[in-house]
Amino acid sequence: MSTSQDTAAHPPDQATGDRDLNQDPSQPNWSYEETVKQVETIMARIESGELELAEVFDQFAVAVRYLSQCETFLTQRQQQVDLLIETLTDDAEG
Repeated sequence: MSTSQDTAAHPPDQATGDRDLNQDPSQPNWSYEETVKQVETIMARIESGELELAEVFDQFAVAVRYLSQCETFLTQRQQQVDLLIETLTDDAEG
């Protein structure tokens, strides 16, 4: 059961909005740039000192999940680029 005092102490998560924290970067509606903005927003809130300590840890965990999504995205794109380069190299040699 939540009280209005609980809501005031822990307002809805402004940094994450309605985004799914477990969203797959390979999905068409996922955005690297938007995810990076979310991380920047979280870090600004943490650095501002506006959050209680427990929420700092919660928000840091959210930022880590977002950064993991970004890393997955970049790894997938690097693999695609490597494959394209390999294909071009094979075509040029053949």
